[in-house]
Amino acid sequence: MSDATTVKLKYSVEVDGVSVNQLKVRRPKVRDMLGVESTKVSDAEKEINLFANLCEVTPETLMSLDMADYAKLQKVYQDFLS
Repeated sequence: MSDATTVKLKYSVEVDGVSVNQLKVRRPKVRDMLGVESTKVSDAEKEINLFANLCEVTPETLMSLDMADYAKLQKVYQDFLS
């Protein structure tokens, strides 16, 4: 698998005031996981913060994703780990 994967969104979201229909997700590093593990938030918020970092968008952007599109991000992340 490459260093990044593009996820095509079924429902567009705004990134920096621009409507986008895809997100680029880079492969996670150990430092990415450690960066969110030290925070005192729920596991769901840790995952959102991790994915936001990997996609180089804000957590608020990911919170506006449709759940079907968020599930695609979760799948890509799991594929990176396998």
